[in-house]
Formats: sequence, C-alpha cells, structure tokens
Amino acid sequence: MPTTVTTDTLTVTGAALHFQVCGTGPLLLISQSGEGDADRSTDLVARLADSYTVVTYDRRGLSRSRLDNPGRGATLAEHAEDVHRLLASLTDSPALMLGCSLGAVIGLHTATRHPGQIRVLIAHEPVAPRLLPGTERARHEHELAALQDLYLREGLGAALPEIARTLGIDPASRDTEPDLTPQPMNARRKANFDFFIRHDFTAVTQDTLDIAALQSTGTHIIPAAGRTTPRTVFDYRCATALAAQLDRELQELPGGHNGNTSHPRAYATRIRELLKTADGRQQTK
Repeated sequence: MPTTVTTDTLTVTGAALHFQVCGTGPLLLISQSGEGDADRSTDLVARLADSYTVVTYDRRGLSRSRLDNPGRGATLAEHAEDVHRLLASLTDSPALMLGCSLGAVIGLHTATRHPGQIRVLIAHEPVAPRLLPGTERARHEHELAALQDLYLREGLGAALPEIARTLGIDPASRDTEPDLTPQPMNARRKANFDFFIRHDFTAVTQDTLDIAALQSTGTHIIPAAGRTTPRTVFDYRCATALAAQLDRELQELPGGHNGNTSHPRAYATRIRELLKTADGRQQTK
C-alpha cells in the first residue's frame, strides 16, 4: 500500500513554506540540492517511510513556498532559520537530517545556529567554498559567479551543462536504477532553476558559515560523497574538507552528486546504515 503523504504550509519571516510529511518513526528531514523541491526525492522517501517520518519541503522561493517579496533572494542563514522553524513546528525532540548539496550547507548552518536541534546530519557534498583553503575557495567562488553570469546572459540551456560539469554530473550517464519517477524539465522546474541560480548562487558565494563551530554543535555530522563523483570537482573537495575539519572518515553513497534521485533504492539502504551506526555511537557515549 502506498504511504500517505500529508501537505501543509508554515508561515515564517518573509515566506510561507510548503512541506510534506510521510511515514512513521523518528523524524528525518531531507533538504534538497539545487532546484529540488519537496517532490524531488519522492522515490527515496517511499523507501524510507516505513522506518522514518520523512519530511520534505520547498525551500523558500521554490515551487509552492511563496516569498513576501518575490524579487528578493535568501541568505543561507535564512534558509537555516526556515529549517529550524519547520523542525520546531513538528517535534520537540532532536531530529535526523539528510542534506544534499545546498541542503547540506543549510544543515550545517542549522547545526551551528541551533545546537542540539539536529541529532545526526548526513551532509552529502555540501557546496560550501568556506570549507576550502583560501586560494581554492576564491577560485570556486569565482567559478560560481561566472556560471551565474552565463545564465543571466545566455539562459538555462547554456548554463546547465556548465553547472553539471562543475559538480561532476554527466547528463548523458545511464547509470541509474530502473523505474524512476520522471523529473521533466517543466515550467515549475525551470522557474526553480531561475531562483536557484539568480539567488542561491549568491548565497553560497556570500556564505557566513562558522567552520570552527562545526566541531561543537552537539550534532553528529557525517560527511558524505557519491561513489561516482569525480574526486577533483568542487563538491567532492568540499566533502573531503568537511571530513578533515571534523576528523571523520568520508562516507560513500551510491551514485554521484544526485545519487538520492538516480539510485534511491541503494541510497535508502545506505542512509539507514549510516543513521543506525550514528545512533549506536551516540547511545554508547
């Protein structure tokens, strides 16, 4: 039997957040990458909902999460405050979180700004230049700004292949699991890409993440990267830098940068393993 999905809206400062809840068990929030909204990981959610109360949401500015001022973007601190408010509205207990790409950075901000609210955070390839050494950080911030400029000049058709290259994504790859839910490039997804590139790229290059504070948040942070993500690209380098900062082993997840959507079955199995191991370690402390 399909698991029932309930939808709701939470009013936060400057926006109304659309979110979805599915399943039973400990609360697990999934914060998506890029233009992904609450529906982006539908195949993954379906494979976790028997053990977790899975929450997904439209990041402010995307899909059904309306902005009071549609022309204004959001800082990563504001995105993190949205997660804080959303979790606080759903549970009084520390939550679990899977953050993918931009969602991982939002999770890191939430962990440092609201210690104890997130029990375990799986941070899959966080797009966080501040994790990198100075010269490398500046190079990648410039790279993101150039991609944003390319989009503004020539549109999504020109920018999307370059964004994929930067993140180590091969659009022609057929390395996916079968029978995935289609994710067409429809009008809503194009609008989400527009907001993501116009505004969230700026949030990433102007990030204020307190790297030193990551070691004392009370959150068990699990740095992770895709099995097929090239080892030299920006997002993989950020994941390895996070692992080094926390003195933890980098965990491997199925697929590449978008393994949560390309390999939902294997990805769900690995997420369960990581969460179970992390909970076991915390209980023995």
